[in-house]
Amino acid sequence: MRTRQKDRDTPGPSEPWNEIAPGLWMGGHYCTPPGGELEPAVVRYEFDLVVSLFTFPGHGPAPGVEHLVREVPDAALSPGQLRAFQEAADATALAVLRGRRTLVRCHSGYNRSGLVVAQALVGLGHGAGEAVRLVRERRSPWALNNPVFVDYLDTGLDVAALLSGLNG
Repeated sequence: MRTRQKDRDTPGPSEPWNEIAPGLWMGGHYCTPPGGELEPAVVRYEFDLVVSLFTFPGHGPAPGVEHLVREVPDAALSPGQLRAFQEAADATALAVLRGRRTLVRCHSGYNRSGLVVAQALVGLGHGAGEAVRLVRERRSPWALNNPVFVDYLDTGLDVAALLSGLNG
């Protein structure tokens, strides 16, 4: 399954992960520190829960750290993929409510993780527009650069899943 768009000319994130809201972190598997080269972002024991929407061997988390994997593409999504995003967002919001340090990550930490983090913020009481603003302000202006994902947030993932099912 193809999981990452290759045609985007976006700079890599300068940090492996950033805190979007208390206890809620967003990141990727790679980062490019200022003046540096692309390097792996490896999770060890920094978080209580790691939600991965893309995985690559050797990037953690460490054994014993809860790891929820939902590999999905950075593209238009099927109803099942939208439900996987919603499940990941629900698990993320619940973990944050329980005071667990939670990281949501994808390849670079922009789109897939942005969709889950923003939807988790909606579940925690933020509006969709405010959630997108927080993600872009605290992770990167390049976050959620997939306009389809922003449309999903504006529509609501449940409604988007129902509507995308009508096209099949």
